[in-house]
Formats: sequence, C-alpha cells, structure tokens
Amino acid sequence: MKWRPGPGALVAAAFIGPGTVTTCTLAGANFGFALVWTLVFATLATVLLQDMAARLGAGARLGLGEALMQAASSGPLKWLAGGLVLAALAIGNSAYEAGNLTGGVLGIEALLGEGAVDRRIILAALAGLAAALLWFGGYQVLEKVLVGLVAVMGLAFVAAALLVRPDFGALAAGFIPRIPDGGLMTTVALIGTTIVPYNLFLHAAATRRKWGTGEDAIHEARSEAAVSIGLGGLISILVLATAASSLFGMAAEISSATDMARAIEPTFGVLARYLVGAGLFAAGLTSAITAPMATGFVLGELMGGGTDRHQLWFRGTALTVVAIGLAIGLMNIRPVELILIAQYANGLLLPIVAVFLLIVMNRKSMLGAHANGPLANLAGGFVVLVALGLGLRAIARAAGVLP
Repeated sequence: MKWRPGPGALVAAAFIGPGTVTTCTLAGANFGFALVWTLVFATLATVLLQDMAARLGAGARLGLGEALMQAASSGPLKWLAGGLVLAALAIGNSAYEAGNLTGGVLGIEALLGEGAVDRRIILAALAGLAAALLWFGGYQVLEKVLVGLVAVMGLAFVAAALLVRPDFGALAAGFIPRIPDGGLMTTVALIGTTIVPYNLFLHAAATRRKWGTGEDAIHEARSEAAVSIGLGGLISILVLATAASSLFGMAAEISSATDMARAIEPTFGVLARYLVGAGLFAAGLTSAITAPMATGFVLGELMGGGTDRHQLWFRGTALTVVAIGLAIGLMNIRPVELILIAQYANGLLLPIVAVFLLIVMNRKSMLGAHANGPLANLAGGFVVLVALGLGLRAIARAAGVLP
C-alpha cells in the first residue's frame, strides 16, 4: 500500500519541536551518544500509543476527548474527567506554546544573527503567522503546511548530521540502556518531548477527519502513523548525533541548538549554522501550530454541538493558546528555560494521559473489534510504568528524597 503523509505526519511535526531539538542537543553535548536508547524507546512507545489513537479515530470515529466523556459512567465523573483533561492541556499547551514560539525565534536568530532583528518583533510575527493559519486554514491546508515544514526540518537535520560525520560505533553503543551520572532529568525530558501527551488527542481527532471507514482505511491510517513517527524518531536521533559528534567533550557551554549552530560553524562552515537554524525554525513553527490545534480539537469535542460549534470552539481556543504563549514568551524568561520546563511537564503528564487512553481502548462496547487486546495492554502498561517510574524518581530527586 502506498504511504501517504497524514495525521501521523502531524504527530511527527508536533514532537519534533524546538523542545526536541533543544533537549536532543543538550543530551548529545552533555552525554554523547549515551542516551540514544531513550529516543529509541520513546519512538517505539509513541508508535504504540499513537496506534491506539489511530484505531480510536479511524475505527470508532471518535476523538479521545469524546471517548473519555462517553466512557465516564456518571455526570459528575464525566465533567471531572473532562475538566482535568482540558485543564492539563490548556495550561500545559499554553506554556508549551511559549517554548514553541521562542524556539522559532532562536532558529531565525541562528539564520540572521542574534540581535539582527528585535526578538519581540520576531516572536510577534511567528505568533501572527500561526494564528492566521489556524483561523483561515482548514484541516487540509494545515496538514499540507505542516507536512512541508517537516520535510524542510528533516532535510536540514539529515544534512547537518552528514556534515559532522558521527561515529557509528559510538552511536551503536548508545542503544544499550543506561542513565549516565546527572542524566536523569535529561532522560525524562527526552521521553516527554517525544511521547507528547497532547498528540494523543490531536492524532485521534485528525485521523477521524482524514481517513474514511472500513478496514483498508484503518490499516492505512495505522501504517501511515508508524512510518511517519518512525521517521520523526530518526530525525531526533540525528539531532542528538550531530550534537554528540561536534560538541561532546568541548569546553564551550551549550544551552540550546542555537549555541550548537554557532559552535559548529568554525569547523563545518556557515552552511552548518544555516542548516541547524532552518531546522529549528521549522520545528518551532510546526509545534506552534499543532499545540493550539490539539487544544482546540479537545474543547470542541468536550463541548459538542455540531460542526459549526466545533469550529467556533476550535478557533477560539487555538487563538487563545497562541495569545497566552505569546504573552509568556514576551516575559523576561530565557527561551531555553521555557522549552525545558515544558519538556519536564510533558514527561510528568504522560502517565496520566496514557492511563486515560488505555481505559478508553478497553471499552469493547465503544470500539468493538478495534479495542485493545492483551498484547497492546501489556505493552501500553509497560510504557506507563517506565514513564511513571522515571517521573517519580525525578520528583524524588528534586525534593531531596533520593540522591
């Protein structure tokens, strides 16, 4: 069956955001290839969870928000579940949006030079572009824009990795799981930046809009998601490999992909800086569109009321997320700190959203033949336990309970 980019490509566009680029850069610069295994695990886990979302959207014709509301047994429980999901996504994605926009700004600064244009002007321009696309662009337009940006991002980071020529022996050794000293929070952030919780809502909603009914459509939706997410995971590994090959062991302090662009320019030429800058800009803009999209889809599903009402809730919510993200971005907070805080939050929120998804996917009355089987439940439970264990360990260390 011919592969066609679709909702799975939107998922890839969402998780290869500036947070991914920044976190992978820091992982490679600080720990070399030691955390490659984390990205492999996170990519496989993303394929597993997003396959569930694809079956929910294409098979049951439901978004995850709608499914949660239907699965709740009583009125109070239903609205409690809906309120918790909406609050988590609205608050989390607003902060995440600030990181997305500032990540795009860092990409522009890598291309033009820091200080060439006032950062606030670039930030406002990116927010305006994202808002215009969300307001005027229908789903098909947004999908084409995002797929195009992912292609630009992928080509940029593939070319950057080829320039620095990674050590493939060291890269292969990174597939062996271990957490180096001081690497726990980076491990949590890598998982949080890859298995993005809001993507589960985005994928289910987008799959329902993209694919028709029938077994062939469901199979194509699942295959497209697996291929797209796999390619996205490969791009993440290439970003880490670029940083590990060019920055690991250097005395220079690296705090972002922009620093990486500046650091590798003297050795690999100005083209390397342009490639990293273009990739970071595309990563920021794609995620600046997908985070509000996901929040808008969820509120539309929770409120119900038909297509027109869905559109009203979608657009209003999406623009609100962009506006809040812009406001946070204009505060005097270092962009990299915003980006990393969002990744840590994602890593801690993931187990909660994944448990919600597993509960829904076991409702045979809702999904019929598309409900989870024992193997999917076992694999999904393993992902939840790993994410929960790492998250709790990170919290315990931050609180001083563990060394």
